[in-house]
Amino acid sequence: MSQLLRFGISIDSRLLKQFDDLIADKGYVNRSEAIRDLIRNTLVAEVSSTDEEEIVGTVTIVYDHHTRELARHLTDRQHASAGSVISALHVHLDEHNCLEVIVVKGKAKEVKKLADEMIGARGVKHGKLVMTTTGKNL
Repeated sequence: MSQLLRFGISIDSRLLKQFDDLIADKGYVNRSEAIRDLIRNTLVAEVSSTDEEEIVGTVTIVYDHHTRELARHLTDRQHASAGSVISALHVHLDEHNCLEVIVVKGKAKEVKKLADEMIGARGVKHGKLVMTTTGKNL
């Protein structure tokens, strides 16, 4: 188990007030918890930017299911990446639009490539890749 350490920082009073307001709105019990989360978020972002690092994440897309061959293309792309695709959730939003959330895991560069291929497909109205850590190194 790791040892907790204390350290001090210098910060502008207005910036600290804004930070305190923000963490109160988010429900943090104290500054230490909020600062730990900020550090973790920065470390996760750094890992996600490294192409060879293993990450997990979600690819979220909204698309018009009437676009010819799009549903088949998206499904085929997921099957072709069976090693990276862990799960998928399909939601019918209305008579034209669907939401799909695909849970992915693998090397960051492979996951980014898969996400780009799905998000860039004709008929996809919006898409986003959100990457995070597997938790092994935190």
